[in-house]
Amino acid sequence: MAIFSLHGLFYIIGWAIQGRLLEELVGWKNIGIANLPGVISLLAGLLMWVTSLPGVRRNNFELFFYTHQLYVVFVVFLALHVGDFVFMMAGAGIFLFMLDRFLRFFQSRKTVDILSATCFPCGTVELVISKPANLHYNALGWIFLQIRELSWLQWHPFSVSSSPLDGKHHLAILIKVLGDWTEKLKGNILNLAVEQSETEPLLQHNRKITASVEGPYGHESPYHLTYENLILVAGGIGISPFLAILSDILHRINDSSPCLPRNILIVWAIKNSDELPLLETVDMEAICPFFSDKLNLEIQTYVTRESQPSLEEGKTPKAMHHSSISPGFNGCRMSGLVGTGHVVWSGLYVIVSTIGFVITVALLDIFYINPFDITYWWYKGLLLIGCMTASILIFGGLVIALWHLWERKTSSKEEPQDATKKVDILQQNEASLHRNFGEARYVNNIRYGQRPDFQEIFGSHAKSWGSVDIGVIVCGPPTLQSSVAKECRSQNLKRRGHQAIFHFNSHSFDL
Repeated sequence: MAIFSLHGLFYIIGWAIQGRLLEELVGWKNIGIANLPGVISLLAGLLMWVTSLPGVRRNNFELFFYTHQLYVVFVVFLALHVGDFVFMMAGAGIFLFMLDRFLRFFQSRKTVDILSATCFPCGTVELVISKPANLHYNALGWIFLQIRELSWLQWHPFSVSSSPLDGKHHLAILIKVLGDWTEKLKGNILNLAVEQSETEPLLQHNRKITASVEGPYGHESPYHLTYENLILVAGGIGISPFLAILSDILHRINDSSPCLPRNILIVWAIKNSDELPLLETVDMEAICPFFSDKLNLEIQTYVTRESQPSLEEGKTPKAMHHSSISPGFNGCRMSGLVGTGHVVWSGLYVIVSTIGFVITVALLDIFYINPFDITYWWYKGLLLIGCMTASILIFGGLVIALWHLWERKTSSKEEPQDATKKVDILQQNEASLHRNFGEARYVNNIRYGQRPDFQEIFGSHAKSWGSVDIGVIVCGPPTLQSSVAKECRSQNLKRRGHQAIFHFNSHSFDL
């Protein structure tokens, strides 16, 4: 955007020196560059750029989000400004963006059942969402979530906290209450929990939260399974994807599926001890009995804002008392159009839409532009945008329709006869969760009033694990990512002979 801004600024300075600034700014040439559309496009781009700066984006997310809908104005008036020939220099990227937006729009129109919603007093919300059995994802996936009772425009990304092996018909996410949107979500769930406890069971099915989902997105291959030794570093709610990884590995070990990890260290930095129960959302013994015989799991938790335990040893934390609702299953599942594993359909969508675009442009040239001698640059730029849109709607839409029919057909074959089984399974899991709170069967070394010393942690495990490749995955704030990346680089540079090699990976969403 800086280049666009400098481009416009230099022209403004030149026109001002020549004394024809206003005349040039409102000029709209039919042959050549049309200045007024360029001014409109530049203003839209500047507005999006300013509101995307970290200070504005973090303190006023709604302003950032709503102003970024001006990308339509930016693209259309850019085409009017430069014409079809110059616009095609950026046309490929814009066309791919339009393909992605159309596919996501088609997927997001579907409402999705929230099978259960839980509010933990530590400021975390867990949502369990219904999905079709043929929708594939991996433990490092993420989704975009919209809650229509809160906003029809806002979409927020969240890491998946469940393994695809936890169940074919649902996935879970953990949401930290940090801003207005998440605070409203928590308030809605608490209000519905009160209503559900006071309402007759026959009327409870009307009390629900309406959600739409885009995704899951993520790597086609679960790269966390390619390392025999893993160090997972999380900050706060960054533990969410690592719960999915841990569950995924335990399932694979229990099922004797291909799975390399045998040594796992989880380093978790939290502010207060009321976040500790989030680890218990994964019932490790239930997934893989006697997992400690097959997996060397070590967890180091650092409670940075408490100097000592706030609870007596052996007592159940108060954070376990939470509010939850179970709206039930109404047959509304996530769309399977975007999930990982559909490479063929995704490829067909892009290829057919591209071929359709070429055909549309050729037909327009043959039957309209050449016969009628269309020469206006801005008009040909607008026609090019129209061809992109038409090819995606017609040709891409045809592929999506076939994809949707295929998805419904395969999903119906895999659905159980009794759909309520999914809710029953979730209720059993929730009961199991209550039983296991405070009964962890793994060693969690909790250190109060301390922060992780990555030099000591990485150095000691490099010595104990020997000459191996160690996969390091970080999910947390930028400062945490920088510290871990710096230590990985430092350890690798100091490596002598047969010592461990650290492979840094980041899994984070930064506002």
